[in-house]
Amino acid sequence: MCSICGMFGNHKDVTVLRHMNAVMSHRGPDADGCFDHEFVALGHNRLAVIDLQNGAQPMTLTYQNADYTIVYNGEIYNQKELNEELAQYGVTPQTRSDTETVLWSYIVWGEDCPNKLNGIFAFAVYDDAKRRLLVCRDRLGVKPLYYTTINGAFLFASEIKSLLKYPGVKPKLGLEQLWELLFLTPVTFLESGTFQNIHKLLPGELILVNEHGSHRKKYWELKPKAFYDSKKQAIETVRDLVTDAIQRQLVSDVPLCTLLSGGLDSSVVTAVAADAYRKKGLTLSTYSFEYQGNKDHFKKSLFQPESDDYFASWLANELHTSHTVLTASSEQVFDLLTDAVDARDLPGQADIDSSLLFYCSLIKRNHTVTLSGECSDEIFGGYPWFYRPEMLARPFFPWIHDPMARASLFEPSIVRPTQGYDCLSQKYRAFLDGIQRDDGDTDTMFHARIATQLSVYYFMQSLLERKDRMSMHSALEVRVPFADHRILEYVYNVPWEWKFENGVEKSLLREAMKGWLPDRVLYRKKSPYPKTHDPLYETLTRNKLLSIAEDRNSRLHQLLRADHLRAIVDGEDVTWFGQLMSKPQLYAWLIQFEYWLNKYQVEFAF
Repeated sequence: MCSICGMFGNHKDVTVLRHMNAVMSHRGPDADGCFDHEFVALGHNRLAVIDLQNGAQPMTLTYQNADYTIVYNGEIYNQKELNEELAQYGVTPQTRSDTETVLWSYIVWGEDCPNKLNGIFAFAVYDDAKRRLLVCRDRLGVKPLYYTTINGAFLFASEIKSLLKYPGVKPKLGLEQLWELLFLTPVTFLESGTFQNIHKLLPGELILVNEHGSHRKKYWELKPKAFYDSKKQAIETVRDLVTDAIQRQLVSDVPLCTLLSGGLDSSVVTAVAADAYRKKGLTLSTYSFEYQGNKDHFKKSLFQPESDDYFASWLANELHTSHTVLTASSEQVFDLLTDAVDARDLPGQADIDSSLLFYCSLIKRNHTVTLSGECSDEIFGGYPWFYRPEMLARPFFPWIHDPMARASLFEPSIVRPTQGYDCLSQKYRAFLDGIQRDDGDTDTMFHARIATQLSVYYFMQSLLERKDRMSMHSALEVRVPFADHRILEYVYNVPWEWKFENGVEKSLLREAMKGWLPDRVLYRKKSPYPKTHDPLYETLTRNKLLSIAEDRNSRLHQLLRADHLRAIVDGEDVTWFGQLMSKPQLYAWLIQFEYWLNKYQVEFAF
C-alpha cells in the first residue's frame, strides 16, 4: 500500500505538492517520488510489497509516442489473468509490479480499465495524449481517495491532511458537517470529506479531469438480479468465491500474517491461509488482541456474549499457526486517543481506534501485510438490522441507538439538534428510496437488500476507513478478502432465507465453510471487535473530559451544556453507536473532538 496525491490545473505548485506528499509519508516509508508536467503534478509514497526492487512511482510508460503516468495505491489480485489478456495486445510487462499492470490496463482499455481489476485500489493516470487525468477508486471503497477543487485547480489525496496543505483549503465545518459529526461519526455521508468542499470519491466511481473541468461517473454499482441457482449450488459457489479470494490475497514479497479473533470471519480467513501455507511447508503467523484487565472485568452483553481470547488461542493451536496475543493497557489506549485522531483526520471510534493503532504498530515490527475478516457481516447479514425489521422501521440509521446522545450535550443555539436530526433523517430516507427492487423480490428479500446497501455503503465504509488509517499509520497493509466484489455481487442476490436459516445469522457462510473450521468456531455467535472493560479506562477518560469541560479556554467549554454532561457522568450507562460505544467511549470521543478542533484549527462556517 502507499499514498497518492496530485493536482491538475493552472495553479499547480510542485513545492506545495511535495508538502502534500510529505504529510502522508507514514503510508509509504520505502520510497517517494513526484511527477511534474505542464499543468499536472503527482506525488507518491511507496510501501513496497510486490517486486521490491522495481515498481517505483510515479511510473511512466510510453506507447505509440504518447506518455502515460500513474500513481497507485492498492493491490490487484487478478494480475496473472490481466497480464495474459494484455499479452494478446502485444504487451509484455517488464516488472512483477501490479502498478505496471494497472497502467497497461489503462493504456489498452482506457477508462474501462477499472472493470478489469479485481482488487483494492485508488489510482490516478495522466494521459498526455488526451491531456487528461483519470482518478479512480475500487468498487467497495477499501482504499481511500479525497478530492477538492479550488481556484481552478483539481486536487486529490489519500488522506484529508494532505489536501489541507494546499493554500486556501480550509478545515471549515458547516452545520451539515457538524451534524454529521455529532449524530453519525464515525460513519460519514457517502461523499463527505468532513470539511466543507472536501469530498470522498465514491466506491466504484472515477473522475475524468481536463482543462475544461471534471466529470464524475460510476463504473460499477450493486444491482439486484434474479437468482436461479439451487441452495446446494449457492453453498458451493460461496465456498469457491471465499476460498479463492483469500488464496489470491496471500501473494506477498514481504512477511504476511492474519488477524485471528476466534470469531467466524477471521477464523475462515486464517483457516484457508494456514492451509495454503502448510502446503508450501510454511507456518502462518497470527495475532489476536486483548486488553489488560479484561479477564477480571469482562461484562457479557447481547452483542458480546463471551470474550475472544480463549477461542483465538484455541483455534490457533488447532490450525498450527504461530500465534501471538497482543495486550494493551488502559493507559496505552488512553494515551493514543489523540494519535488516532491524527491518523484518521477526525474523531472516530475512541478506544476502538486507539487500541487498533497500538496493535498495528506492534504487528509492523515483524510483518508488513496482514489479512483481516472485515466486511463479512455487511455481505452475509451479520448485523441485527438484517433480521430485526423494527430497526429499519425507525426514521434513522439503525446502528445509532440514541441519535441525541451526543447532540444533546451541546448548546442548542449552536448545534440546533432538532433541525440536524430532521436533516439527517431526510438524507437517510432519500438513500432508502434510491435502492432498487427486483421484480421477484418478496418484502423479506427487499428488506435484506436495504440492510445490505446500508451496511456496505455506510457502516462498512467506517470500518474500512478505521482499519486503513490505523494500520497505514504504521505502514502496515491490511487486506480484506471478504471485500471482493464477486462475493458481494453473488451473495446480494441469494434468497435471504438461506442466509438466516433457522434464525442463525450468516448461516450461508457457515454452511459454505463446513470442513474448514471446527463446529465450536463455525457456529459461534458473532462477537465484535473488543473494547476495554477495565474501570481504570473509564476513570481516565472521565477525569480528562471533566478537566477539559471546566477549562474556560477549551472549545468544549464553550460548546457543551455542563448540566447535561454531569447528568450522563452521574447517570446510567448509555449506548450511542453500534454495539460497543457506551459511556467511556463517549468520554473518549469528546476528548478526541476537543483535540481535533484545536489541532486542525477547525472553523465554524455558520
